[in-house]
Amino acid sequence: MRTLNKEIQQKISPSEALTILKEGNRRFVQNLKLNRNLLEQVNNTSDGQWPFAVILSCIDSRTSAELIFDQGLGDIFSVRIAGNVVNEDILGSMEFACKVAGSKFIVVLGHNKCGAVKGACDHVKMGNLTALLSKIEPAINEETTTKENRSSSNSEFVENVAHINVTRNVHDIMDRSEILREMIESGQIGVIGAMYDVTSGEVEFYEDTLISGKVKERQMQTA
Repeated sequence: MRTLNKEIQQKISPSEALTILKEGNRRFVQNLKLNRNLLEQVNNTSDGQWPFAVILSCIDSRTSAELIFDQGLGDIFSVRIAGNVVNEDILGSMEFACKVAGSKFIVVLGHNKCGAVKGACDHVKMGNLTALLSKIEPAINEETTTKENRSSSNSEFVENVAHINVTRNVHDIMDRSEILREMIESGQIGVIGAMYDVTSGEVEFYEDTLISGKVKERQMQTA
């Protein structure tokens, strides 16, 4: 499997980047990972890196983006934080990845049975974790379909919150980063929310959260 270089990266469109990720997850689920010489990739990337995508995911040990999407060294930027939330540092990292390093796509990847989401649902208070979990509170407040047992013991409530949290973070990227918003609106990059199933290994992409300049243009033409 060829290591990415600047020429290959520049030829990848946002839609092609998403397709690469979808195909990679399909291989992962089918246990058909591509044959890569990782030591060779270490050598090939020693003078630079040209990742085609940025994956914001949870720190959960089961959600390694490189494995889930069957990617090698130098293929993706992996940004990890409990609850896959967005903050200033993460936005800055994404701006570097896309504006400076040339990545073409951003995925906000949540996962089911998320401990951070469960902790937020139970209003856990513990050291610096308190401030982190507070970033999931808006998703909890937005989940209005569950009237009783709004805690981690209600798995349906937890998954509803996790879904909303992903969607909110996609929009936070647009709302809080002028650099990324302009790149998305001009079609240079795209962004989408997705959910990883820790039971099956499958990633469900939330197509209704897909935002890119070309998508917006098609939507306006068909409206």
